[in-house]
Amino acid sequence: MRQPDIEIYLKDTDVDHKAITAWLGDTLGACSPWVQKGQSWKCSAGGTPVTWVPNAVGKWNSLYLESDSTPWEDDLACARAAHAALAVEVRCAPGGWVEEDGEENADRWLRVSADGEEEITWRT
Repeated sequence: MRQPDIEIYLKDTDVDHKAITAWLGDTLGACSPWVQKGQSWKCSAGGTPVTWVPNAVGKWNSLYLESDSTPWEDDLACARAAHAALAVEVRCAPGGWVEEDGEENADRWLRVSADGEEEITWRT
């Protein structure tokens, strides 16, 4: 089932802002100039609203794509694509999470790295 939006986390020491812009441009379409709003940066990539939050969780940057019209059906598909294109460690939720799912499931994450894919506990 297609998720209504996509959010992945990329390891800060392994990713560079220019590489993200190039990847989004190649994948979604040309990126508008980034505009800073508080701690976050926003742009539009091929018409998809994008939010980049540096160090959103410790040394992890959040990439949020506010659309259900991306090439990826879910966060994991996007995480796989980001890892393949950028050679960075990426984390994502194992599916959509809502408040009703309870706190015990909030710490379940998927890790995509050079070591493969695995479910981890990540206390954010």
